[in-house]
Amino acid sequence: MPSSQKIIYFMACACSTSVSAALLAYAMSESWARTRLECSRGNDTFDGSAVITLDLFSGFYQRDKCPLVGSQSTFNVFKVLNGAALILSALVVLFLVVCLICSACSILIALYNSVSNPYQTYMGPIGVYVSSAISACLSAVVLIIYAVTVTVSNMVETIVLSEAGGSQVILRNKISEFHLGYFLVIPYTVLSLGAIAVVYLYDHAAYTQRMEQQRPTEDAPKEIMMY
Repeated sequence: MPSSQKIIYFMACACSTSVSAALLAYAMSESWARTRLECSRGNDTFDGSAVITLDLFSGFYQRDKCPLVGSQSTFNVFKVLNGAALILSALVVLFLVVCLICSACSILIALYNSVSNPYQTYMGPIGVYVSSAISACLSAVVLIIYAVTVTVSNMVETIVLSEAGGSQVILRNKISEFHLGYFLVIPYTVLSLGAIAVVYLYDHAAYTQRMEQQRPTEDAPKEIMMY
């Protein structure tokens, strides 16, 4: 049966990871970004605008004179994208799914350690280190990839042109802002690192205790060595 100290540490790890997984799952259902572009219908007068609000799988498109007046529509992200933007968007979703799977593994391993003593196996602290580290690293990569996809790639321009229905459209002055779904990935990353820190504190304390118990006899007081 694990010590009370071990139970507390690993339950704290499980709670931290559970909160992070819940945040990430909620983030995946929220809006991630909003982009606005100035629009011209084939001339030098940029009197139109296109505003696109994106989540991971779909988006909402509002346009004014781009090329239609005051129209709006919804679209499937993966149906309108192509090339690099499509690959990057797919990678974001794939990495987020892997993050959730790793978080689930970390929770199960932490709970298992709170009721048993698997020692130095993959089901011990090592399992938490690996699964939580993968979660933290991939979520950080997601933040970078998504920011690049929205601000640097032609993702938004592709969506506007695909919705233009063949009409000539010229775009400029792209301005992007990120929404709640994107920013919730940050506390997920922090909590994943927090889970690693909690287990490390336990592991370090347990190692120190083992070393004290295995102290060589030459360090013992002379009066004890006489017997």
